[in-house]
Order: sequence, then C-alpha cells, then structure tokens
Amino acid sequence: MINHTLLVLCTVVEGLPVGTNLGLLHLLWMLVSGSLLPNRGALFPALKGIGLSDEATRRAWGAFRYGVWRIAGLVGLWYGYVTALPDWQRHRYEGYVPLTVDVTAFWRPTLKDCPSQHYHPAAQRAVPAVIIGLAGEVGEVNGQRLAVPRLIERVHPKDPREARLWEELLRHVQKTLADDEIVVVDAGMKIQALQNAGIERYVVRLATNATARRNELPPHTRGRKPTYGARVRPLPRRYKTKTLTATEPDERATWSIDGRLIQVSIWRELVLPTHKPNAANPTFDIYIFVDPLFKTPWVLATSVPLTFESVHALYTDRWPVEQIPLSAKQMVGAHRQFVHHAETIQRLPELALLAGSLLSFVAATLPITPTGFWDRRPTRTPGRLRRALFGQPFPKDTPLPEQLREKHSVTAHLPKGNAARLPRAA
Repeated sequence: MINHTLLVLCTVVEGLPVGTNLGLLHLLWMLVSGSLLPNRGALFPALKGIGLSDEATRRAWGAFRYGVWRIAGLVGLWYGYVTALPDWQRHRYEGYVPLTVDVTAFWRPTLKDCPSQHYHPAAQRAVPAVIIGLAGEVGEVNGQRLAVPRLIERVHPKDPREARLWEELLRHVQKTLADDEIVVVDAGMKIQALQNAGIERYVVRLATNATARRNELPPHTRGRKPTYGARVRPLPRRYKTKTLTATEPDERATWSIDGRLIQVSIWRELVLPTHKPNAANPTFDIYIFVDPLFKTPWVLATSVPLTFESVHALYTDRWPVEQIPLSAKQMVGAHRQFVHHAETIQRLPELALLAGSLLSFVAATLPITPTGFWDRRPTRTPGRLRRALFGQPFPKDTPLPEQLREKHSVTAHLPKGNAARLPRAA
C-alpha cells in the first residue's frame, strides 16, 4: 500500500526540475498521509511529522514556495496517467462523456487582503476565501466512480471576482472540449454564461422559478402583434397573492428507479426569455424530475436532444467532482491553512485538490482496508486509505527514480542568513 502510493506520487512530480520534484514529493506525502490534521494546518510541523530532517523540511518548503512549477503541468501528468490505465473506464451516455465543472472555496476569514470571497451557507453571507475552479472527467475504476481533474484554475490576479473565475474556467473548458464531451454544471450557473463561453453541449441545473420562451411567435389574436415567443414556466410559483400556473409540458413520462416512481416532464426547443424568435437562436430542452427522495424537483436544461434517462445520469455524474474538495479539506486536513504570501495562498489549495484526487484514486485501486473490526462493510474510500497512511513516515528505504534526488548546488560562495538580505556595498 505504501509503496504503491509512493509510486503514484512519483509519476506526478518526476518530470519537474531536480530538487523541486523531491521537495514536492515530500509535500504530497505529507498531505495524503494526513499529517496536516494533528498539526492544525501548519506546514513545518506537518513536514517534520513525516520524519524529515530540518534540512529536508526547508527544502520541501522552498520547493513549494519558490519552485518553478505550475499546477497545470502536474494536473496534466496526473490526468494522462489515469486515463492511460487499462482499468479506467470513461462514462458515456448516448455517445457523450460528462465533463464536470465546479468552483470550490478554502475559507480564510482572518486572512488580510484575501483576494476573493465566496458565499458561506452557515454564515449566510460572502466570507473571505481562496476560490479555485475545477474541471474533471468522470469514469470509474474497480466499480468506484471518480472524477479525474483536467483543469485546476485560480482567480485572475487583477480581477479575483468569482464571476471572472467562472468566465476564465468556462473559456478554458471550451478550448479543450472534445466533440464527444458534454459539460455538466450545478445550480448557480446561467445558460447565458454557457452560451457566451461558446459551450454548445451542456447539462445545467436551473432554479425552480426559471422560465424560458418558445422559439416561435404565438398566433396573433388582437392588439399589438407579439414580438416574443410564449413564456414557458416549468413549475408553478406564487407572485404576491397570485399563483402562477405551470406550462403544460410537451412530453410526460413515469420512471421507476430502485422502487421509486419519478415523474418526468419535458419542454422542447426553448430559448432564453430575452431572445426573440429566430432560427439562429441556440435552443435547449428543460426536464423536470419529481423524485420522492428529494423535497425539491430537479429542473435540468440541456442543449443536446437526449432521453430523460441520459439527462438524469449525466447530472448525477456531476457529484464525483464534489469528492475532490471533500478529500482535500476534511480528509487531508487542508481546510485549515496558515500561509500568507500571495503565491502560497493559491498554491496550497491547488496542491491539496491534487492530493485529494490522488487519495481517492489510489484508494479505488488498492484492496479494501477496513478501519477496524467494527468496519464490517468497508469500501474503497479516501478516508480509509488516509487512516491507513496516518502517522506513516516518508518511506526513505524505498528506491526512488533517478530523477528524484537532492540538487547538490555549490552555494559556499553565496551569503547566508541576514547577510543575503543586505544590499551589496558599492
């Protein structure tokens, strides 16, 4: 288990410059082994906790803080490694592979000059946070459904708003979107934003009060000729003292899943409420799923004509992308962070998300390890693997690839300590 985990970590960092790759290997082992948890998010004690010497701890910190690397390169290596495995199976529905897109937040309420904010459900307001964009391909290994990151995006340095992050994230997703891939996003994302980004294939969850219009003019009876299509309201709602009824759907269906009867309603060939009828308008379909397992109906929209079974499956495949932040925060312990430089406050969440994905994948490929005698039905989860690795020092006796070694540079001629900070004499 330990050697297999270390081998996977080596494949991610081996291509980095000599010295930097070894430092990041130590840092990733510290993350996946959960050393941040007992040290409450402090990096130096956590690195010492995996058995590193003082010099190795400083080198790991230097590789993290000053190393010449970008998270995009590490994510690309990790994505290529996973998708090249013979056991990796991409999910596909009517020929389309889901690509999930989301934004997660690492809360930093006491950080001075925090670059961005994110809505906190418990606080019911926007709280200072480091927000990271995430896009991942969904598949499975050994029957375990996973999302492998393809893109980890930080905020723009000059415009750290979440809206700008979504724009950049969707723009980068659109550039790499294959012809057989479809973007899946959760509530909060607008169809207009997806269309503005040039994404032609998507599944998005809408608000329960969402409306749309027909892409054709209604028949003219009297008065002023209509210029907009008839309004479509998928669900009824109240406006002041009036009840606005729902529009009759184009199709109805009843579906049984695990003994539950799901009522499905479908409206076809719709456009945004602000669009006038035009053959050039991008259209979409709206699906309503009334499931007794959920209090609120699902309102899903897609730009691709699909069966309701495929739409339902595509949206449920969005959930694995939520496991990556969960593993990165609660399992790894990166929900507490004590870094303050403008670069490190972005790098640590990026590496934590990568470590969370590594932990989930390695857990899915290893034999099931129960937590204890009480764990009678264990499964391959990142939490169980992290408990098995918890407290394990870095395996120094395991042979590493030749590229992973210390960088023995000549530094005797360089000033040390405070002398290095003083200006040179003229």
